[in-house]
Amino acid sequence: MRQPAIFISHGGGPCFWVDGPMARAFDGLKAYLGELLASLPERPRAILIVSGHWEEKRITLGAAKAPGMIFDYYGFPEHTYRLSYPAPGAPELAEQARGLLASHGVDVALDTTRGFDHGVFVPMLIVDPGATIPVLTLSLRGDLDPAFHIGVGAALAPLRDEGVLILGSGNSFHNLRTFFDGEAKAAAGFDAWLSEAVTKPSAEERNALLAQWSAAPFARACHPREEHLLPLMVVAGAAGVDAGRRVFRDAIMGKAISGFAFG
Repeated sequence: MRQPAIFISHGGGPCFWVDGPMARAFDGLKAYLGELLASLPERPRAILIVSGHWEEKRITLGAAKAPGMIFDYYGFPEHTYRLSYPAPGAPELAEQARGLLASHGVDVALDTTRGFDHGVFVPMLIVDPGATIPVLTLSLRGDLDPAFHIGVGAALAPLRDEGVLILGSGNSFHNLRTFFDGEAKAAAGFDAWLSEAVTKPSAEERNALLAQWSAAPFARACHPREEHLLPLMVVAGAAGVDAGRRVFRDAIMGKAISGFAFG
């Protein structure tokens, strides 16, 4: 059955494994991620995940058979550096995805050594704690061009009809300097614009708005740098004509955080 394309928040660092107020702030997100597989039409044969924590000069697919761990966060308790997510990679799917991208004129590479960064393993430990579903990782291109990344998603859309869940892992709000300041106006304003843009009935209008996201109200206050928003562009491109809907919303540390699904 055809799988959806979904944009999720992956939280903040290893947020689900720390104590105190920070952990409790992410309880709603943890509950949502824990039910994500149950919301799908059937269990996916693989998950293609694009993380806001991997950028390359050209689009790159992680083709390792058994990806390791990349602990790309700092200052957290020692036990959070012993987390393990031993899901199998998907090198054959990587070759198929490379072919789709190349046929659309996308310059693409394979990386046979890349492991799972925390934009991958943090949410996936909640989504599929048994680590049984093969995972294919996809990088962003370092110029972070939104229209280009929408095109990347469009090229990969056929995989949805082959049982592959396309998952964008980032955050709808990502300004670490203001995350704990208690101010809510900017995040709420941008979240309202983003939700309206994503849920436009016309895919053409939706993608045109997303390509110009930096002109939205409070855009740069919420994303001084857009690497955590770009996975949404890939997902929106993979959506094709499917309408978007908001499937998650919470106020985390006072900041509006949303997730979206297509199909």
